[in-house]
Amino acid sequence: MNVLIAGSHGGVGQHITEVLSERDHTVQAMVREESQVSEMEAFGVEVVVADLTEDVSTAVDGSDAIIFAAGSGGEDVEGVDRDGAIRLIDEAEEHGVPRFVMLSAINADNPEESPDALRPYLEAKLAADEHLQASELTETIVRPGELTNESATGRIEAARRVERGQVTRADVARTLGTALDTENTYGKTFEMIEGDEPIESALETV
Repeated sequence: MNVLIAGSHGGVGQHITEVLSERDHTVQAMVREESQVSEMEAFGVEVVVADLTEDVSTAVDGSDAIIFAAGSGGEDVEGVDRDGAIRLIDEAEEHGVPRFVMLSAINADNPEESPDALRPYLEAKLAADEHLQASELTETIVRPGELTNESATGRIEAARRVERGQVTRADVARTLGTALDTENTYGKTFEMIEGDEPIESALETV
């Protein structure tokens, strides 16, 4: 499977790139800056330079699946987290890419119940999630809790709703990579935090 990773240079994206490069996939790491190319090539993957706020059609061409792990870090939630994701979804449909895995955020479907500072981000994620759900793509939307930089545990709690909590970026990446090939996650949206269940079995019951 040819997998395009949008946001491959980010905190979660680099973990995903590493995970998928060790599996039976051809990985194309999408980065925004030329200066990031050599760093991503060190993972032994192909690299494409494309800006989510502009034309991304050349990046999408030839892909079998897309994992969206990009984020603006709060600097341009409308341009990247919302419109950039929507642009990539539309290009996936246009180019016949069947599979799309979205990194979202816990409580994205209830931004009004979140702190004021988080609402613009969650509203942007919700708009992107809803656009993906309304598309013809086979989607999986993963909504993790607060991200940490601790080492991966390989164990999570995943369900349509979970209590708010933390989860490592490394375990989120493993979850996104595992969901890619787990049919039980097709067409589903679920939340996740750290837990006791191995990732593979957790995704078989979401």
